[in-house]
Amino acid sequence: MVTQSSAAQIQTESQMRLLIVEDDRESADYLVKAFREVGHVADHASDGEEGLALAESGEYDVLVIDRMLPKRDGLSIIGTLRGKGNHTPALILSALGQVDDRIKGLRAGGDDYLPKPYSFAELLARVEVLSRRHGGPSEETTYRVGDLELDRLSHRVTRGATEITLQPREFRLLEYLMKHAGQVVTRTMLLENVWDYHFDPQTNVIDVHISRLRSKIDKGQDKPLLHTIRGAGYMVRDGIR
Repeated sequence: MVTQSSAAQIQTESQMRLLIVEDDRESADYLVKAFREVGHVADHASDGEEGLALAESGEYDVLVIDRMLPKRDGLSIIGTLRGKGNHTPALILSALGQVDDRIKGLRAGGDDYLPKPYSFAELLARVEVLSRRHGGPSEETTYRVGDLELDRLSHRVTRGATEITLQPREFRLLEYLMKHAGQVVTRTMLLENVWDYHFDPQTNVIDVHISRLRSKIDKGQDKPLLHTIRGAGYMVRDGIR
């Protein structure tokens, strides 16, 4: 069971290619859609035999494998791959969440183990970590959109020659929007990734912060960078008037 919403699609430099091995159709469709919406390529296998064949033939950055599968279970897939010298990072999803179950999964060759139910935000974060450890693309430390620049290490934001002072929440909001520049970012995505918790997506907390942020980065500028996409969410992008 997944307890998170999806995101809008965008192609990014940090795009990963993922294989989802999951026999529950609803969960699989959700995961494939959610990963694609945040800019990754996601293939799906509905049973263990198909999953093993794809994992052996495709070049994937990370495998997301359900433990209990028809034809061949998830641990068998991972064990077979490891036995053949395939060390593609594998994250195991399972309703079996006891310590002994996790140990068994890791000893079988899994790189991470996430019990069900889980949030997509956590799954995405874990997959990104596995990809980076395996030599995948590293996270950028500076984001630039037009003449707007955000330095994640120094927490410094500038537009042109002007330094912009942001409150911590405003900085996180802008950081997330700029990380997904050119992408429609939904209200639910912001609640789950900037505020780190779930509540009514109709709350006006986002509108208030967006308004404050817009006044700081766009006020007095000829070209606005922060845009409201009616009925969808928000977007930071250069070149839209």
